[in-house]
Amino acid sequence: MNLSTSEENYIKSIYHLQLAADTSTGSVVNTNALAKQLNTKAASVTDMLKKLKTKKLIQYERYYGFKLNEKGTQTALSIIRRHRLWEYFLVSKLGFDWDKVHIIAEELEHVSSMELIKKLDTYLGNPKIDPHGDPIPDVNGRLPVIKQINLFMLPLKKTGIVSSVGNQSPQMLEMLKHYGIGIGSQIKINKVFDFDNSLEIKLVKQPACIISEQVAKNIFVYHD
Repeated sequence: MNLSTSEENYIKSIYHLQLAADTSTGSVVNTNALAKQLNTKAASVTDMLKKLKTKKLIQYERYYGFKLNEKGTQTALSIIRRHRLWEYFLVSKLGFDWDKVHIIAEELEHVSSMELIKKLDTYLGNPKIDPHGDPIPDVNGRLPVIKQINLFMLPLKKTGIVSSVGNQSPQMLEMLKHYGIGIGSQIKINKVFDFDNSLEIKLVKQPACIISEQVAKNIFVYHD
């Protein structure tokens, strides 16, 4: 199916909003939330939803909400797969910093040649996670399961391995890079400060430092 760049952006945004939605609503997304996500007007969203419904990618009832159907979900996962593979390529092969690749991958993800993406995946060694620790869907849209916990759940003095980052804004990634925190970093908590829930952490071969509760809540780790 041929989709425009705008249509693909809508589908991917709906997918991410569904993941964040309250499960009691059945992962239904509303027009205002999508308009805010895409920084556009609600009227523009409504027009696009009609197009996506015509292409049988969403379930949409006016005044109720909308969500991706099975075909729409597979389309979203295909876009996400391309995005995350390009991010991996940019970091691992071209040496980009992890806080610089998202915008570039946003452009590259719309190159939809299945043969190109298959060869890219093979060339990269079929990676399971992107540079930010997010799982890369396989060619069938299956996501690898990542067993991880929030840094706050890591017992004191126990070592965890950084597995992913929640907030992936350039500002957050830049801060983590400043602290020397990246995917695969070995980290442990020395102390939790009751005053503001900030943490004193220790990384291998680095002096201890203090990070805020907000930063800590966006760091996830593997822990046996």
